[in-house]
Amino acid sequence: MGARTKARKRALDVLFEADQRGVNAVDVLEDRLRNSGRETPLPAYSEEIVRGVARWWVEINALVQQHSPDWTLPRMPAVDRALLRIATWEILKAADVPANVAISEAVELAKELSTDDSPSFVNGVLGAIVREAPALPSDS
Repeated sequence: MGARTKARKRALDVLFEADQRGVNAVDVLEDRLRNSGRETPLPAYSEEIVRGVARWWVEINALVQQHSPDWTLPRMPAVDRALLRIATWEILKAADVPANVAISEAVELAKELSTDDSPSFVNGVLGAIVREAPALPSDS
């Protein structure tokens, strides 16, 4: 497993935990950064992902919802929600990550961690986002 793949999985853990606890993802991230315990410290890219997703939370959720009209965000499996948020951020904001890589990584994690239907669902939503979504505004 490559370094970025591991970082995505660790970011997924943070986003999933925040979702399940109903708390801000940055708060969970900050806690993990302060108190890693026996875990290896979070990779820098994991932190970048979580902060990026949190920064663009409303816009990312709107895009995911818009491109999955048959599924509301609360109805989606929590792992799928987190994967879609990560990949959408990577597609629209991580200039060094090609869209096909972001999609492929999300689909692979869905195969490993979610339902049997999740890989095709995640692939379909992200494919629609790549085809139809405008870029998010610049950070400046």
